[in-house]
Amino acid sequence: MLSVNGTVPRDIIEWRYAADDEEVSLEVLRGGLEITIEVQKRAGEPLGAEVSSAVFDRVRTCDNHCEFCFIYQLPKGLRKSLYLKDDDYRLSFLYGNFTTLTRFTEADLERVVTERLSPLNVSIHATDPEVRNRMLKNPRGGMSLRWLRALLDHGIGVRGQIVLCPGVNDGEVFERTMVGVLDQYPELESVAVVPLGLSRFNAESAMRLHTVDEARRMVQVIDEWQQVFLSVLGKRMVFAADEYYLMAELPFPDAACYEGFHMHEDGIGMARTFELEFLGQAEAATGVQSGFFAWVDGAPAEGYRAPRNPAGDTGLRGSAPADAVGVQLTPRRDAPIGVLTGVYGAKVIGPLIASLGRPDIRVIPVPNEFFGGNTSVTGLMVGEDLARVLSGEPAGHRYLLPDVCLSEGRFLDGTTVASLPHPVEVVPTDGIALRRALGAPILESVS
Repeated sequence: MLSVNGTVPRDIIEWRYAADDEEVSLEVLRGGLEITIEVQKRAGEPLGAEVSSAVFDRVRTCDNHCEFCFIYQLPKGLRKSLYLKDDDYRLSFLYGNFTTLTRFTEADLERVVTERLSPLNVSIHATDPEVRNRMLKNPRGGMSLRWLRALLDHGIGVRGQIVLCPGVNDGEVFERTMVGVLDQYPELESVAVVPLGLSRFNAESAMRLHTVDEARRMVQVIDEWQQVFLSVLGKRMVFAADEYYLMAELPFPDAACYEGFHMHEDGIGMARTFELEFLGQAEAATGVQSGFFAWVDGAPAEGYRAPRNPAGDTGLRGSAPADAVGVQLTPRRDAPIGVLTGVYGAKVIGPLIASLGRPDIRVIPVPNEFFGGNTSVTGLMVGEDLARVLSGEPAGHRYLLPDVCLSEGRFLDGTTVASLPHPVEVVPTDGIALRRALGAPILESVS
């Protein structure tokens, strides 16, 4: 495809704007010849052409060197697409990726405002310019927050994120950041505070995990700031990731405290929504993206807010796994059930399954030794760890696996479901799907 209605689209956003017209003129290169195809259809009707990537001109890569960046904490030898470090506002709009705005320009601002590409997700980390410069290891780190102010001035919705690194941007720095949000960026839709994720491949000596006391303190501080924002702005604004409550061994806030679960994809309120779904107190599944790194693989975008993010096309779609094993017998439907999940996931799912009173169902936590035992979220489970745990489990049982740890049928370590020692059933990562897979009665939702 060379052009659509005389323009060369840079991404699927421009493609959809052009292809939505009633009359579409396509310049196509086919067999070495340039030809013109005229299409007449209803306005807004799909053109019927599939694209292989959301961005046609190249993903705008990140030029920061954050010590806490998880991509730097990946081992060598994984598929190349996992090492793609983007800082592209278009992927922020399309798929909820976070951008630091350090590569944002006047032209980008004009386009975002003109085309109303909203909301965007912005990594803030600190409002103190010097601290932000240091955290991003980029002299433009602090200065680039001017774009955040400009976006808000033009009515663009922005959701912020703070990756909290102990000894770096917690304590007094975090307090100053909250003051900065209230004073300079009160129009933000929300701010997610997530703890540093640390793998054994991290080479930065300054990075460490939170202690239990630090996690409890952060929950307390965030709650205090929620009350401040409530009194001044009428909304809580700042939210702690579920991991903080799990680390601190504290109960999750009531569902109403999440104000609609708008930051569900950032790990805010996932446990509560899962509980509501499982207990029949949600009208529908909230849903999550398929896989921790789903944004590097996946199907072409469909619409402006597609559920999958093809920042890179790995060519894995529709092909059989290279490491597929022989035919495995499917367990009986009435066989005992083992629910595979991460260590944190087990803390959430365990009490829910216990409430069913079913001795034939057990939760199987999978410690993440691949990343060194410091990561406990279900989305980072890999085939190597699952295979190790499953090899000690009896054959003939039904094993349920949440789809959140898979991207295009592969785990982060490149292995597939077919390579596991026992057959597993991949289940959508929501409470309704799990309850259905367990054969438990589906409860009617309460509006």
